[in-house]
Amino acid sequence: MYMQKYYLEFEKPIKEIDLEIQQLESNSDKSSEILNELVSLNKKRNNIIKTIYSNLTRWQRVQLARHPERPFSLDYIKLFSKDFIELHGDRLFGDDSALISGIGTIDDEKVIWIGQQKGRTTKENLFRNFGMMRPEGYRKALRVMKLGEKFQLPIITLIDTIGAYPGIGAEERGQGEAIA
Repeated sequence: MYMQKYYLEFEKPIKEIDLEIQQLESNSDKSSEILNELVSLNKKRNNIIKTIYSNLTRWQRVQLARHPERPFSLDYIKLFSKDFIELHGDRLFGDDSALISGIGTIDDEKVIWIGQQKGRTTKENLFRNFGMMRPEGYRKALRVMKLGEKFQLPIITLIDTIGAYPGIGAEERGQGEAIA
């Protein structure tokens, strides 16, 4: 059973049930009574999740989109494509770690993956430049898209951005042209 580390205010009823489930799972006695209670709590949890997420306000949707534990591009790629091979570099200046790109398969169908990646920790965010792509990232995306076109592979893009990197170095390396 997966238990979140962070719950939004409207997710508190889920947290209460998760704590009950966690207590029962940590119990060394696995009697049929406890197993039945676990099944019952899981059903209750699923019903509460359906109720909560089917009636979200606009602000709650925004909060959910900004949830600290929401999945990022690499999470989706690893989930759908177990044999993903990452491709690096724009062949002009360098590699942009804010952009993940590569080749993988989904149900025996070869695909190209392109996604913006943020970090979960401060160290990861600094490495990924908080998901803000530099010119190298845009050129890398274009290079990988052309590779997909050449081999007639479908391209899956995952976009999660706050915008392009606004630094002077990025402008000097052709940010506007790379975006265009």
